[in-house]
Amino acid sequence: MIRVESFHSPNKPREECGIVGVYGPLDSARLAMLGLFALQHRGQESAGIAVADGKRIASHKGMGLVSEVFNEEILCKLHGHIAIGHTRYSTAGLSVLANAQPIVIHHRNQSLALAHNGNIVNAKKLRKKLERKGSIFQSTVDSEIIFHLMVHNLRNELEEALIKALEEIRGAYSITLLTEDKLFAIRDPRGFRPLCLGKLHGGWIVASETCALDLIGATYVRDVEPGEIIIIDSSGLNSLKPFKEKGRSFCIFELIYFARPDSTIFEVNVYNVRKNLGKYLAQEYRPDVDLVMPFPDSGTYAALGYTEESHIPFEMGMIRNHYVGRTFIQPSQRIRDIDTKIKLNPVKSILKGKKILIIDDSIVRGTTSKSRVEHLRSIGVREIHMAVSCPPTRFPCPYGIDFSSRSELIAAEKDTKEIARYIGLDSLYYLSLRGMLKATTLDPKGFCLACFTGKYPISVPPEMGKYLPEEESSF
Repeated sequence: MIRVESFHSPNKPREECGIVGVYGPLDSARLAMLGLFALQHRGQESAGIAVADGKRIASHKGMGLVSEVFNEEILCKLHGHIAIGHTRYSTAGLSVLANAQPIVIHHRNQSLALAHNGNIVNAKKLRKKLERKGSIFQSTVDSEIIFHLMVHNLRNELEEALIKALEEIRGAYSITLLTEDKLFAIRDPRGFRPLCLGKLHGGWIVASETCALDLIGATYVRDVEPGEIIIIDSSGLNSLKPFKEKGRSFCIFELIYFARPDSTIFEVNVYNVRKNLGKYLAQEYRPDVDLVMPFPDSGTYAALGYTEESHIPFEMGMIRNHYVGRTFIQPSQRIRDIDTKIKLNPVKSILKGKKILIIDDSIVRGTTSKSRVEHLRSIGVREIHMAVSCPPTRFPCPYGIDFSSRSELIAAEKDTKEIARYIGLDSLYYLSLRGMLKATTLDPKGFCLACFTGKYPISVPPEMGKYLPEEESSF
């Protein structure tokens, strides 16, 4: 069996990774592993943990899921009261063990480990500059650049070297950094990626999402603020804010799709936001249908909000097989068709002869939606309408989401009616930008909306050409 498929649909955007950090509790490696279990949805290609005991750093990482990389024997070898963990889906760098994190280096009798969520947009330029100065890279991930920049300044204090390195970086980053006796938690000045802080048994936990704190049993304290560097050591927690304050650019797709619904992201509950998205959809678009149903699991919470607002009956018209995991794919059309059906199967008795409204959170390429709609037509569904709980995704993301190049995004090439015809729908509606922003209940100026508008808060260099709007390339 060749396991090549992620838990995410290949036609959905994918997050880069999830990170966790632990300071204080004796069994830090085990707590870090539990945190990674809770963050498994953020990446399934590789997982790793690095631990420190005050004198040395040890680490273990491997390809696959957290449960495949770690077992009792391995955890027993990871001793230390400080740990960082990482689970990865690659957006920068190949999917190979050399690119798995945390990255660990040894330099001048000092060891450091780093785990990074996000994407450095000037990575190529910085890498060339560093290689000309003699740097030798062990991986192709952009995260390693941070270490090389730090090394050039390690004649200074570690904190100063870190700040100088981050001053050269442009892009999105939430980072956990480990020394032999300290834990650092860092968030970029615009706050693209989430990072939260919690407390446990007199120690501290940092994680990409609060669902990791919940599983560990930690109490949420606050978010790591945009542009903040938190340093945790034997003296306690210290906070630095060394960077010039910039406008916030929270990734709105964290609320629409990426984060677990039981998490609090950017200080709002994800579940409530997704229900709100459905409610605003119902206010904007109300076709004549017999029932509302989601494509599980991504559209479920917006569908609940839609039916609550519209009073149109809600049904789980398609049932997801939760035991598929990462399935095998064979190069034949018949097997690919079966692969689509094995994940979601319609309930014929409630759908046949009905007019239905499907709620989903996004359409990227449209091929998965097309095959699912064809399946619904084949069982005798009378009319099929679809509503999407965000605006059309027309532009790729250079900040840590693996959207396709612009030419592969269906909404960049087709208008709404053309997309509906391609998928095989009777009608298609996208939530308005205004409705989506109102659903978050946050300041609308605080979000990155580049995937909808093409207005990138940090300009994209020419070498990242796939992100440049063809008719608007002005960077």
